[in-house]
Amino acid sequence: MTKRGQLISTYFGENVFSLDKILSNISPEVGEKLKKLINHGQILDRETSDAVAKAMKEWAVSKGCTHYTHWFQPMTGFTAEKHDSFLEYGDDGNIIESFSGKQLIQGEPDASSFPSGGIRATFEARGYTIWDPTSPAFVLEYPHGNTLCIPSIFISYTGEALDKKAPLLRSIQVLNNAGVEILKLFKNPGTKVYSTLGIEQEYFLIDRELYNRRPDLFQTGRTLFGNAPSKHQQLEDQYFGNIPERAFAFMTEIEEEAYKLGIPLKTRHNEVAPNQFEAAPIFEDVNVAVDHNQVLMDLMDRVATRQKLACLLHEKPFAGVNGSGKHCNWSISTDAGENLLNPGKTPHQNLQFLVFLVSTIKAVYDYSSELRASIASCANDNRLGANEAPPAIISVFVGELLHSVLNDLAEGKTTKTTEQAWLSVGIDKIPSIPKDNTDRNRTSPFAFTGNKFEFRAVGSSASPSGPITVLNTAVSAILVETKNKISKEISKGKDFNTATVKVLREMIKESRKILFEGDNYSSAWEKEAEKRGLPNLKTTPDALKIYSSKKTIELFSKFGIFSPRELESRHHIYIENYIKQVEIEARVSRDMAVTYYLPVAINYLKKLSDTVEGFADATNSKSGVKSLIDLLKVIANKISGLQKSVADLDKLLSNTEKVSSLEKKSFEYLKVKKGVSALRSVIDELEQICPDASWPVPKYREMLLTL
Repeated sequence: MTKRGQLISTYFGENVFSLDKILSNISPEVGEKLKKLINHGQILDRETSDAVAKAMKEWAVSKGCTHYTHWFQPMTGFTAEKHDSFLEYGDDGNIIESFSGKQLIQGEPDASSFPSGGIRATFEARGYTIWDPTSPAFVLEYPHGNTLCIPSIFISYTGEALDKKAPLLRSIQVLNNAGVEILKLFKNPGTKVYSTLGIEQEYFLIDRELYNRRPDLFQTGRTLFGNAPSKHQQLEDQYFGNIPERAFAFMTEIEEEAYKLGIPLKTRHNEVAPNQFEAAPIFEDVNVAVDHNQVLMDLMDRVATRQKLACLLHEKPFAGVNGSGKHCNWSISTDAGENLLNPGKTPHQNLQFLVFLVSTIKAVYDYSSELRASIASCANDNRLGANEAPPAIISVFVGELLHSVLNDLAEGKTTKTTEQAWLSVGIDKIPSIPKDNTDRNRTSPFAFTGNKFEFRAVGSSASPSGPITVLNTAVSAILVETKNKISKEISKGKDFNTATVKVLREMIKESRKILFEGDNYSSAWEKEAEKRGLPNLKTTPDALKIYSSKKTIELFSKFGIFSPRELESRHHIYIENYIKQVEIEARVSRDMAVTYYLPVAINYLKKLSDTVEGFADATNSKSGVKSLIDLLKVIANKISGLQKSVADLDKLLSNTEKVSSLEKKSFEYLKVKKGVSALRSVIDELEQICPDASWPVPKYREMLLTL
């Protein structure tokens, strides 16, 4: 049923079993227990779980649901669901609809069929989904029936995390613990600290029929061959331009579905490249925001299919034009609604702001390699460092004014503007710090934008869970360190302000090398970053090595985010995924080269040869067809180059089989990736020579300029 013409507020969240809906359908006593569970993680008793399950089932049935599923996020990078009906035998032997607290809390999918990185063997099948009460259940509507989805974590029989949500929830709790301890120092009344997230989702839309005629697109998510059209984004007329009608229809249907599911989409617009767009929501609790992004990506795929479109979430589906990211706007808030990264109006508030700001900067400095590893993938390697994306070097942008303030803090100086002093050494007087005091830097991978940090390096197809888990953990580690250092200085007799300033000064001295205000795309920055000692992990194999480092293992073990075994399993899964992705691209590339492009080139060569021969016979001379003969030679050379590139690629693939170590094998696949690029170069040159009518697949201009 369409909602066109209705106020969004009248149907927003209608397919979500929110806490308010639960509380209105259970007793006040049980409701208090549930709120304590959600807010403080207390144990869920049978009475509470049964009451919630009964209310949830009745609501879901009223929404047309016949089945429920524990909706979870395994290490595949996608979501997973096993549907069970509400059917049970009643006491009288007749079929009834039933749903117990036990069924709500726990499900049992097959753990051996999901990536486990060695945690589970093939014959060890048992795994459990456990209800996450901090993210509300929701109903997914399908043309042939509706399903109740219960957000859950996924663990092995031994209790180890097999998903992306469990570590995220652990990091949320760790951040809360560390943040609350800082609040106590400032006598802040907040009793809970949590991260918030606003996720900008970029994507491409193309016609479904054209998509179906590109084996590379529907098998790998990107075009392995193709030249950018003569006109694409050079005139800069796409960004914020008029939205094409088919894209607008897609957006409005997505928004309607999203609003019913409580996803607060706020912004829609054309992006820089042709047929590239963006959707962005209002900030939410980080756990809910991640769940909503996963749901949104699934909605995009389903709605696009209904509208005979293909939604491309790959980081670089088309060479030569901008790729797509998932900009994660991250901040820290309290249960009182206070944004801890928002500059305050009093000296006390601004000192608190500086503690959280500097702690985040130092976290990015200390754990930049871990953050780089968290956004590493075969797909994102194609985007990072290109003209529209941050480079593989992690740096922090805070703006010229804050940069100056932090440098002066490190040096014990007083920062002055044309209006007022910003900072005095003893923090006895700090005026109000403006929220938006500087320009923005879209080339920075991690930029402060007034009251939040924008982690721009996350890939468009990736789950935000991994990067945000690492960020939450890194910031937690530094907040704990900051609190301990301030307490130590106070124990030496220093007053709170002086102690805090001393600690902040030491922290920014250590970490200010990570601050960079300039053009992250420039080669000069790469050289400068090397001088500063900042890591430049250019490829996924380079980045993933960090997961086996002592420092990384200690970080995640200390805070209980990953056990050493869980971290090792993720290292294994990510490397294996990289290898599989590159191998799939290589085999698709080879197959298309041999069965699509080679026959076209040979046929064109034959036609040209026949034409040359006909002209020579008619004129009794070859001098009049010299240009055609030259073209014949060019095409013949390209065909030879194609065949050689295929043979080279076969050899590179064969060489990977000789390497047993998974990590070493990933570096062999870097060579395979280069082999795929070499083959592409030859075929892209052929595309510019062969007749348009005979080209076997849709070209870029058809896919990008016709919507």
